[in-house]
Amino acid sequence: MESEVTTQEQSPPTLSGATSESAPDGDGRDHVHLPGTEAAGAGQLGPTGRPMPVFPDPAPLAAHGPARIIAMCNQKGGVGKTTTTINLGAALAEVGRRVLLVDFDPQGALSVGLGVRANELDVTIYNLLVERGHDVREVIQQTSTENLDVIPANIDLSAAEVQLVGEVAREQILARVLRPVMDDYDVIMIDCQPSLGLLTVNALTAAHGVVIPLECEFFAMRGVALLVETIDKITDRLNPRLQVDGILATMYDSRTLHSKEVVRSVVDHFGDQVFHTVISRTVKFPDATLAAEPITTYASTHGSAASYRQLARELIARGGAA
Repeated sequence: MESEVTTQEQSPPTLSGATSESAPDGDGRDHVHLPGTEAAGAGQLGPTGRPMPVFPDPAPLAAHGPARIIAMCNQKGGVGKTTTTINLGAALAEVGRRVLLVDFDPQGALSVGLGVRANELDVTIYNLLVERGHDVREVIQQTSTENLDVIPANIDLSAAEVQLVGEVAREQILARVLRPVMDDYDVIMIDCQPSLGLLTVNALTAAHGVVIPLECEFFAMRGVALLVETIDKITDRLNPRLQVDGILATMYDSRTLHSKEVVRSVVDHFGDQVFHTVISRTVKFPDATLAAEPITTYASTHGSAASYRQLARELIARGGAA
């Protein structure tokens, strides 16, 4: 994790001119971002090279549930899965959606990032998977963000993959765990571990959609084809309703040609499956993690908070959330 540095709180970016904010690599210097590097204005060319559509504020919901389940998935680590799960979840909660986040990674980073001390808990997602008799509602933890709850995980979850091998319908166990709370939430987001093992297969079998965070770096692109192939197999054999909600470019640095070329290459390969919204690299993300808050509350006026709010609107506009 990057060391904590002091940065100046910034005003929201405007469409009329450039804004100044902390450098993406966290070196404490200020630099200029042109409009479109975080939350492009409608009609302008965004970082993906496409005109930015209008993503309207979603209408309030008359009722809640049943939830749409989204798996945050990429077998490569360090691409922004946990950061996106926390901040997209918080952005959806801001617009009145009831959101449940599921920490499905034995490292427990999602739990830590929301201030949950999962290592001190007797019952986590692991116990829900391998033991009978637990009430999922008693395992759910409330967070400091309204409408945002979490099912925590810790290192115990690493044993689940071996223990589930001999179970009947082993790929569908997470779906069974979540079934009792489907009507309590509008969106359930699963933060998957960086692998394509049995836990990830469980997440994809339970999910309606997949969001694939992709670091703006060429090596990160190499595994996407394998992931898409795995998703196709799950769709064919286990979960016909599963679809790719979108590919999200993360850790974008507008100052480098490399980031721009990666984004354009992803758009060339996957077309409209790539979100218009792009998440820039910033030191505010590790700072928010240290504070155990989403970026939307830790630095509410920062451009990255605006990006995740835009992503929430885009996801809803695509039908990926209620």
